[in-house]
Amino acid sequence: MKQLDHPVSAGSSGTVAEGFAAVREAFDAVAADEPGLSAQLSVRLHGREVVDLWTGDGVDGDSLFALYSSGKGAAHLVVALLVQDGVLDLDRPVAHHWPEFAAEGKGALTLRDLLAHRAGLIGVDEGLSTATLADDRSLAERLAGARPYWEPGEAYGYHAFTIGALTGEVVRRATGRSLQRLYRERVREPYGLDFHLGLPESAEPRYLPVQPLPPALRARAERQAPAPRGLTGIAFNLHAEPPTDLAEFANTRAVRAQGPASSGSVGSARGLAKLYAAAISEVDGRPPLLGPDALAEFTTPHTPGTDLVTGETGHFLLGFEAQGVRYPVLGARAFGHSGAVGAQAFADPGSGIAYGYTRRRFSFGGGGGASENHRLIAAVTACARNAG
Repeated sequence: MKQLDHPVSAGSSGTVAEGFAAVREAFDAVAADEPGLSAQLSVRLHGREVVDLWTGDGVDGDSLFALYSSGKGAAHLVVALLVQDGVLDLDRPVAHHWPEFAAEGKGALTLRDLLAHRAGLIGVDEGLSTATLADDRSLAERLAGARPYWEPGEAYGYHAFTIGALTGEVVRRATGRSLQRLYRERVREPYGLDFHLGLPESAEPRYLPVQPLPPALRARAERQAPAPRGLTGIAFNLHAEPPTDLAEFANTRAVRAQGPASSGSVGSARGLAKLYAAAISEVDGRPPLLGPDALAEFTTPHTPGTDLVTGETGHFLLGFEAQGVRYPVLGARAFGHSGAVGAQAFADPGSGIAYGYTRRRFSFGGGGGASENHRLIAAVTACARNAG
């Protein structure tokens, strides 16, 4: 396979490797369908970069976007590494490390249950402030004594704002270091990843603030918004006073600086793709981060049935979203995580694909990755299959 070629069209900027021109065509078609789109797409195959594209005014490959729940993928990669190291045991109760967590009938809940979004700790009755949501330790302290919204371990629902704080507190109690610090030391810095759980001040000039939905689409979204006090509304903190506005949240410097693992990630498509490439492939002369046993464990489906928050079926593997359910063109073991703005990222161990897609503004109905990811992923997988 040749190295990346120079741009060959007047549409997107960036490069693709020989055999991946169809991905550029798909990316350009996405941009043509949504005037004013600012987005990036990066793909690696068996660790090597094969796609590096971007579009939009003021955007380049080094631009940094708010990527929200994409951080859950980085967080759970750290957890997988600690399980692989023997530091964490998936079937040990959370309260073994964190005694306060046992309150309100949560004492038997295991780390495996927690990673499968079975704790029922999707929020608190009175809602949470931005300051608490931005600080994983404060959020964990608030949740430890909270009443779960269903019998722990008996059902599952997406812990949109809380899962990173919960798993992060287990990590902190077991290691004495924050999840964000471990991610920086073990993953981001060794691989030079432009994907952050805690954005340094020096990188702020590259951050492009989130653009909210255009007024017409915003009005439509508001009409279709979930009931604030239903499980979905509580999980997304819509019952708080004031309810959380996602664009305002990400555009707050304190959120970016602290990097809450559930909701505060910032980065580029390049950073996302390289993160997942490192998980499954040799990158920069380093072996894959996850060995066969850890990879098998964390890519096993853990949530049959319906997610009480999102309504999705079979939503999670272990910590990661089941991307093969969302995108059937991928293998059953494809794992990753989306971000609220419409971002998507994953690794597909069967094909060797690592994929990162970012957007600057929200996509209507973009929960779980903006709809254009279906078109882009289809093009990527077809090209990768032909590349061999």
